[in-house]
Amino acid sequence: MSSFSPAQSRDIKHQMHPYTNDVAHKTIGPRIIERGEGIYVYDDQGNKFLEAMAGLWSVAVGFGEPRLVEAATRQLQKLPYYHTFTHKSHSPSIELAEKLVDYTQGRMSRVFFTNSGSEANDTVVKMVWYYNNALGRTQKKKIISRKRGYHGVTVASASMTGLVGNHRDFDLPLPQMKHTSCPHFYREGQPGESEVDFASRMEAELEAMIIQEGPETVAAFIGEPVMGAGGVIVPPDTYWGKIQAVCRKYDLLIIADEVITGFGRLGKRFGSDVYGIEPDIMVLSKQITSSYQPLAAVMLNDDVASVISEHSGRLGSFGHGYTASGHPVATAVAIENLNIIQERKLVENAATTGAIMQAALRELAGHPLVGEVRGLGLIAAVELVADKESRRPFDPLGKAGAAVYGRAHENGLIVRAIQDTIAFCPPLIITPEQVSDMVARFAKTLDEVQKSLQV
Repeated sequence: MSSFSPAQSRDIKHQMHPYTNDVAHKTIGPRIIERGEGIYVYDDQGNKFLEAMAGLWSVAVGFGEPRLVEAATRQLQKLPYYHTFTHKSHSPSIELAEKLVDYTQGRMSRVFFTNSGSEANDTVVKMVWYYNNALGRTQKKKIISRKRGYHGVTVASASMTGLVGNHRDFDLPLPQMKHTSCPHFYREGQPGESEVDFASRMEAELEAMIIQEGPETVAAFIGEPVMGAGGVIVPPDTYWGKIQAVCRKYDLLIIADEVITGFGRLGKRFGSDVYGIEPDIMVLSKQITSSYQPLAAVMLNDDVASVISEHSGRLGSFGHGYTASGHPVATAVAIENLNIIQERKLVENAATTGAIMQAALRELAGHPLVGEVRGLGLIAAVELVADKESRRPFDPLGKAGAAVYGRAHENGLIVRAIQDTIAFCPPLIITPEQVSDMVARFAKTLDEVQKSLQV
């Protein structure tokens, strides 16, 4: 974009964007998205794009769903805002909390609402510390996450995030947050090592870390069932069972970050259902409202909730919350969104159409640029390499990913480049025909980028 429209110029002058090189932004300028319909969005120049990332992993029911607009409008007319502090409540937050507990089939018993996944994970950190203080375990405060894991961007949640870009020059991570290895078999597996052996090595590494830190100081382990923003990392066979066994052995709370994987993304209601995870705490956001409204939820099992509840009685209050915790419009939209997911069998669609998407992307495995294709349900990634046999990455890292990301736009496709990994996470409403179209556009993009890179 060499010359800017008035809207672009105003954006450059006044708005600072997240996850953006602000110096480059002043040269490149923004692409302004004006409207959305189904799995497509349109920019202010009339260009149509197949949104293969559902916005930010989040628009389950697609763009422009009238039922969500109507749900928000009804609630705005009735009660546009009220808080949930100091014994106040309202019908939408009550109904959604009940619905979410039912959705977990009773494994979770209480819900605390926030406005984003970052806020939710920040809240989780405070709850874990509060919980252990309530039990008199004042040293049991460290939380272990994983390299390349993503848990948000507040001071506490960014510290759990295992991505260097979220730490660099922010003076993070906090010292209570530790990071064990990323369970990416393609990159981290050793020659001759099976997936099961690799999972055992990850298990042993976690146990060694806990012992080195001192089990009396380690409070919890947090992980995404399938890692999202770190590159769509699918855990190796037996991994989660082994990780859970270590956590139970040393009395660590298990926190399932289901911000991306919740509400059907992997073909079941939760990623925890796919991998047999029995979390003490579950974190939900994104698809909870299809991101039509900001909302997240921290869900607690009865054991954790009871300890926190009783301690609030001793102290006189649980001194934490947000102005918009359980916002009536956001929770009303979430209720209708979950109704749509259920009525339209979108969880089932993620399983069946997701299998079609996985198979179609794997047909590209022989492409000269493709090192690995991975994913489950309606989330996938294609990792690009400079050399297939040695798995040698591009130098500089991210060179090919940026080229694919930019060229895909020219082919009417929005994907996400995570360095040289291209991520896919389309709305749950996508059809097999639309999957074919999406993969065809991506294949065309790969061919064009290959020629430009002379690989």
